Amino acid sequence: MSAIPSDIYSGLGLTGAAGTADKKNDGLGQADFLRLMTEQLKHQDPLNPMENSAFLGQLAQFSTVQGLQDLNGTVNGFAEAMSTDQLLRGATLVGREVLVPSAKLALGDEGGTSGLVAAPGPGTVTFEIRDANGQKVREFAATASAAGEVPFAWDGTDAAGQRLPAGQYAVTARHAGTDGTGASLNTYVRGRVESVSVGSDGLYLDLQGLGTAPVGYVLRVV
Repeated sequence: MSAIPSDIYSGLGLTGAAGTADKKNDGLGQADFLRLMTEQLKHQDPLNPMENSAFLGQLAQFSTVQGLQDLNGTVNGFAEAMSTDQLLRGATLVGREVLVPSAKLALGDEGGTSGLVAAPGPGTVTFEIRDANGQKVREFAATASAAGEVPFAWDGTDAAGQRLPAGQYAVTARHAGTDGTGASLNTYVRGRVESVSVGSDGLYLDLQGLGTAPVGYVLRVV
């Protein structure tokens, strides 16, 4: 996962007018090009003057470069606008719950947690919950009647029915098909969006107890 830049304003392209002015001063503009061409014409060899085709070629080259610069500026402006719009859209997810791929579960002080897996066919899906030390604290199963989504829920208790402390737990899922096949499954867990951040390669969601995930990882908003 790419690191999120510490300067969120830089990620939005809001770097300030001074930086923009310095960047513009570093390049040659249309006036500079015409000034150079005028000096070139003044100091050309009168016995071997510039050909018309060469003169027109320079003008065409400048027009091409100028057009590319204008296009680049337009694209940059569009990208900045998209970043801002993306952040505003992401802000609407704050406080909502989403399903993201994760091998971790975040258990709160109260209640449980849930998620789902995609079963490849009919059979039984067995879930194992382990604590931070890798010790198995709970195992339960769910039936898959056909290929597709199989939801699961954990109430936060161990095999003896005792409430476990809040924190992060590992979850694994394995499918045992009716035809005798077996396979490990990826788990999608439910997490609450606490905030959103803009990274160098897109929008990230900060999920309670789970960490950070790209918005493109979201399977569903629930």
